[in-house]
Amino acid sequence: MVHPICNECSSHVHCALSRCLSLSVSGESPNRIAGIVQHSTTTIRTYIRNYESLGLAGLAMGHSSGRSHRLTPKQGQELYRIVVDKSPADVGFPAQMNWTSFLVRDWIERQWGVVYQPRAVRQLLHRLGPSCTKPTYTLAKADPVLPEAFKQEFEGVKKRDYARMERGASCAHISFVLCLR
Repeated sequence: MVHPICNECSSHVHCALSRCLSLSVSGESPNRIAGIVQHSTTTIRTYIRNYESLGLAGLAMGHSSGRSHRLTPKQGQELYRIVVDKSPADVGFPAQMNWTSFLVRDWIERQWGVVYQPRAVRQLLHRLGPSCTKPTYTLAKADPVLPEAFKQEFEGVKKRDYARMERGASCAHISFVLCLR
């Protein structure tokens, strides 16, 4: 449905504005309109005042930029370098291998005294540019002899347990033995 005042129904905001003005023109009080459209009385009065003084141009919705950035560009660059080049353990978080929004939040608070919510940290990181991916692990320093020794030992365990099963041992006993080894 196209509303006569806003001439479009592209968002709930346009519908609310149209409804507010229609109710206001028909004589409803701002308090009653606020209850009907579920907006505050202050917002309703602002809509009516803007419409009365500027016409439809007074109802144009601008872009809300939100809160200003709390970190300076230099701090943002430093945060980017820390998250990309270092692990949390490198900057004083014991036994932490991967950055999370909670750890980044804690590091920012410790470093600069700026408090963020984890969601705001994720938005900040998105703005700074590093991509968030699930970490993968590689065993660069693994001893190549150990996996082979394990395979040989496991084959021996399997042979003993299968021999036991042929002699009548229960499957539950064998799986219990395998879990213990």
